[in-house]
Amino acid sequence: MQPFHALEALAAPLDRVNVDTDQIIPKQFLKRIERTGYGEFLFFDWRRTPSGDPDPAFVLNDPRYQGAQILIAGKNFACGSSREHAAWALSDYGFRVVIAPTFADIFFSNAGKNGIVLVRLSEQQVEELLNKAKTIPNYQLKVSLEAQTVTDGRGFSATFEVDPFRKFCLLEGLDDIGLTLRHAAALDEFEAKHDRAGWLKAK
Repeated sequence: MQPFHALEALAAPLDRVNVDTDQIIPKQFLKRIERTGYGEFLFFDWRRTPSGDPDPAFVLNDPRYQGAQILIAGKNFACGSSREHAAWALSDYGFRVVIAPTFADIFFSNAGKNGIVLVRLSEQQVEELLNKAKTIPNYQLKVSLEAQTVTDGRGFSATFEVDPFRKFCLLEGLDDIGLTLRHAAALDEFEAKHDRAGWLKAK
């Protein structure tokens, strides 16, 4: 997992509430066995017309938001099923941060384990960011995980809460496997002792 300290990047406004995981990554794409390659299917039913062409009305198809790494969305983002593929799709597309008033609990956990920083701000603050991202060309935000702040250099400044353990993992770039591997030497030692003890008992 790539460590996250701070990011200054283009922000894209997804002005919708209750965005569910089936919209983030539709069920027909869940048959893949890899964790990569989901980005092209992110918000597939919204990004494409029934004929399969890019829908120019959808925000991520707008040239103004190409390359955005910060997504601003409405409350209850990623509700619905618990599929971890939603986090995989957002990450593979290039999003490192999602800002919203609230997130679904399971997605909140999945996103953190996949290196995505989720920032909870008030509805009023999110509304301000959405409006700025819609109206200001090349609107950029700076998100500092270390300082737990969001700023835009245009007068907006906010702080956000983050669980200390999740913050540590994101700063260090540690997913569950990475956390386990930090104790690899101790695990190898335990396994060697266990094997020896089992062999002696068998004798």
